[in-house]
Amino acid sequence: MRHVDYSPLFRSTVGFDRLFSMLDTLAQPEHNGQTYPPYNIERTGENNYRITMAVAGFSEDDLSIEARANVLTVAGAKPEQKDEEKREFLHRGIASRAFERRFQLADYVEVKSAELKNGLLHIDLEREIPEAMKPRKIAIKNGQDKNGKQIEAKAVN
Repeated sequence: MRHVDYSPLFRSTVGFDRLFSMLDTLAQPEHNGQTYPPYNIERTGENNYRITMAVAGFSEDDLSIEARANVLTVAGAKPEQKDEEKREFLHRGIASRAFERRFQLADYVEVKSAELKNGLLHIDLEREIPEAMKPRKIAIKNGQDKNGKQIEAKAVN
């Protein structure tokens, strides 16, 4: 296992402690080794993202999506089948087991919509930075302000 030491970067950054801890956790493998269901994360615009999950065999009623405290949780569970609906499978390649997948969201990322189409669950996200947090231009004043008061001493004759 490879470990990256970010301590030299702490000297030249301010307020990015959370960013480095997130990078550290990304480098570590998942504890539960969960690979189901497969998913894609794509950038669809400057501040827009989309998570696409392959959830074949699940309906809208079988899935739940919850966003809370910078964590997006997608869970799926199929209801128990009744005895008369049981079938005998010769090969079962389409998984229908219950799952729960969590995604760590960055600050100011909101879930905008979710759509289930052709066995793919599309979750659209948008980053909305508050006006107070957006970059602003700071004017630089010249040190020789002509409107300011200047104290003059009387010349000694």
